[in-house]
Amino acid sequence: MSNGEPMRLAAPLTPEAISLLRAGDRVLLGGVIYTARDAAHRRLCELLAANRPFPVDLRAQVIYYVGPTPAPPRHVIGAAGPTTASRMDPYTPALLEYGIGAMIGKGMRSSAVVEAIVRHRSTYLAAIAGAGALMSTCIQDANIAAFEDLGPEAIFRLTVRNMPLIVINDCLGGDLYRSAPREWQRRGT
Repeated sequence: MSNGEPMRLAAPLTPEAISLLRAGDRVLLGGVIYTARDAAHRRLCELLAANRPFPVDLRAQVIYYVGPTPAPPRHVIGAAGPTTASRMDPYTPALLEYGIGAMIGKGMRSSAVVEAIVRHRSTYLAAIAGAGALMSTCIQDANIAAFEDLGPEAIFRLTVRNMPLIVINDCLGGDLYRSAPREWQRRGT
């Protein structure tokens, strides 16, 4: 944004909101998001392959790649730092085709995922890695939504407020992990 302030977004993200995001934009996310890691992604893709319904409708939803730790006393959730997104890459194109709206994680995505993000008009946002305790302070409510048997890899429904994120991959093909080093070199810093 031109004034240097982060963009405030409400989840689930509308197609219009996603279309405004550009790689490098800082955002503060509020609203309802869902968690899913490797095991949940595998199950969801098995359901897709079997043409069976999901236990929770994830179309247009924001998926946070996190396996939160148990909540300490008087807390909603334990540490909730992002998981490396590339671990979900084998499943992501199919889930984007299903209708996932956006993803939150850490690290680069494969070219197949970046292409699927553009094709399905989605976005990938990065959360602060190594700051799971900080990220958990943005979570106001947490409940298991599906796959309870997976423990911390179950799908949780989270209500978040002012979750600090940065757009890595936008729906036009922008990729901060590729453009930022070029910009840094151009500036000669």
